[in-house]
Amino acid sequence: MPQNTLHTISTMKANGDKISMLTSYDSTFTHRINEAGVDMILVGDSLGMVLQGLDSTLPVNITDMIYHTRCVKASNSQCLIMSDMPFMTYRTPEEAMTNAAALMQAGAQIVKLEGGLWLKDTVAKLFEQGIPVCAHLGLTPQAINKLGGYRVQGRTPEEAQTMIDEAVALEAAGASMILLECVPSAVGKAVTEAVSVPVIGIGAGPDTDAQVLVLHDMLGITPGKKIRFVKNFMEQENTIQDALQAYAQEVASQDFPAPEHCFE
Repeated sequence: MPQNTLHTISTMKANGDKISMLTSYDSTFTHRINEAGVDMILVGDSLGMVLQGLDSTLPVNITDMIYHTRCVKASNSQCLIMSDMPFMTYRTPEEAMTNAAALMQAGAQIVKLEGGLWLKDTVAKLFEQGIPVCAHLGLTPQAINKLGGYRVQGRTPEEAQTMIDEAVALEAAGASMILLECVPSAVGKAVTEAVSVPVIGIGAGPDTDAQVLVLHDMLGITPGKKIRFVKNFMEQENTIQDALQAYAQEVASQDFPAPEHCFE
């Protein structure tokens, strides 16, 4: 299969094809994810929790992200690779350009930043320099202390409209994708209809263009209580490879997410 690019993913949106995405942090799982037919990989700062045993993503640094992006790139053949910009690595447009360049040189094809309208200038500067950006809205884990916990965002009409307005503004600034986390399904649908770029959802309902899950969550190996928007694909399959393939197929067929994985 040819390498997926931003053009590939945008064409899938235009054609109404649902897009699948999983996190990966190493070469072996990246190889398996490619074999399963998943469209995109996120090298997430979630590695702080699922690999490093931390209680949040905040301690993850740019060196960690560069290392794991290189590991993913080493065996990637098909997936578009997105890498997270970790906490406090994009405080200014200049700092963002330096750190984003390092991730792109390590193998990322697009970088993800958490935040709203305050990111407009940074997104524009990165776009000017040829660095594609995914803007992460809704529940933003790097702001967990400000948000007061892992809570669904956008439940009031005012909050929902703000999120829609931010997505439109960030697209206008140059964002190539939008990611929505933990928002009501109606908000996921409204944002997806309001912008022309692909919208990735995690706990954002069935109407977003793409779905993403943390690899360890969808394989059922993350300790603790299962999050509402997560489906354990190992419960229905015999092997990890079968579970990865089932995820890609259920996203494409729109069987995932089901109503029980969504917020109202």
